[in-house]
Amino acid sequence: MPPGESRADAGITRRATLAAVAGLGATSAAGCVEFRSARGSDSGLSGSIDVRGSSTVEPVMTAFAQAFTEDHPDVSINVTATGTGAGFGDFFCEGTSDFNNASRAIRGPEEEQCADAGVEYVRLQLATDALTVIVNNDADFLECLTVEELAEIWARDGAQRWSDVRSSFPDESIQHFGPADTSGTYDYFSENVLGEDREHIREYQATEDDNTILSGVAGDPHAIGYFGFAFYYSNPDAVTAIGVDDGDGCVVPSLQTASSGEYSTLSRPLYTYVSRAALERPSVAEFARFAVQQSTSEQIVAERVGYVPQSPEGMGVQLDRLNRAIAEVSE
Repeated sequence: MPPGESRADAGITRRATLAAVAGLGATSAAGCVEFRSARGSDSGLSGSIDVRGSSTVEPVMTAFAQAFTEDHPDVSINVTATGTGAGFGDFFCEGTSDFNNASRAIRGPEEEQCADAGVEYVRLQLATDALTVIVNNDADFLECLTVEELAEIWARDGAQRWSDVRSSFPDESIQHFGPADTSGTYDYFSENVLGEDREHIREYQATEDDNTILSGVAGDPHAIGYFGFAFYYSNPDAVTAIGVDDGDGCVVPSLQTASSGEYSTLSRPLYTYVSRAALERPSVAEFARFAVQQSTSEQIVAERVGYVPQSPEGMGVQLDRLNRAIAEVSE
C-alpha cells in the first residue's frame, strides 16, 4: 500500500464499484466523468460534520461547505484551521474529527498514530497551491529571490540583516512572519527550500492565522513572510508577492504559472483526508463526493478562492477512489 493511502485504495469487486457509481448517478469513460448531483433534491441529509487541519486548505473547504449546506440546510459543517500537523495529531488520528485538511501528505508518525487508534482514511486531492513569499509594498529593493537566498533568509543559522543576503540590500534587520511548526505549509517550505541540511529559523512571528502573517508584513517595510496563494489572491494590494528563481529564471506565483508548472519549487497539491468510519454517515459521504466534484470548479476554486482547480481526469481518479471506499464501508 503506497504511503498516505488507505485500504480504500486496495482491490474491490466490480459489483461494489458499480453500486457506488450508480448511487451517485455518475459514469466515467476515457478520462471524462459525468455525474448527476443530489443538489436541490430532498435528500433528507442531516447531522454535523467536523473538519480540522490546514489553514491553507481551509478557504476552499469552507467554500465547498457553504455551497453544500445551501442545498442541505440540515447539515452543519464546522471547518476549523488548526494546522495540518495539529489536525492529524490532536483530532483526526484520535478519531475526533471527520476530515483533516492537509497541505502536505500524511507522515509516518501520523500514520502510526492513526493506525494505533484504528483510524483508517482516504486521501483526496482538492486543488494545487502556489506557496507565496510576500514582502512589504515599500520594499522596492526586492522583486525576486533565488531558492538559495530564501534558504539563507529562513535558516536558523542564516542571514540576520537584508545586507547579509545581498550587499545591495538595506542594512536593516529582517523581520520574519510565517506559519507555526504545526503547519503543513511550514513543513513544505522547510523541506523544499531549506532541505535536510538546514533548520527553519525559530526566532520569528509564528502563527496559524494567515491574516496575522499578512498584516505583519504589511506593517513593516523590512518584513518577509510566506503562506498559501489564496491569502495573497484575496489581498493583492496589501503586500507584494515576489518571484522565485530556482535556476531557470524568476517566476512570480500565479494561477497560470502554478498550472503550467513554471512555478515549480513552491507549487504543491492540497488534500483532505476523510475517515472511513465517518463515510458510513450519509451526510459525510455526500459532502465528500460534493467536495471532489467541485474541485474542478473554476468559479469556486480559482476565482473565489485562488487555487488551481483539478482537471476532470484528476477529479475522476479521486471520485473513483472515494466511491470505492463508500461502497466498502456500506457493505
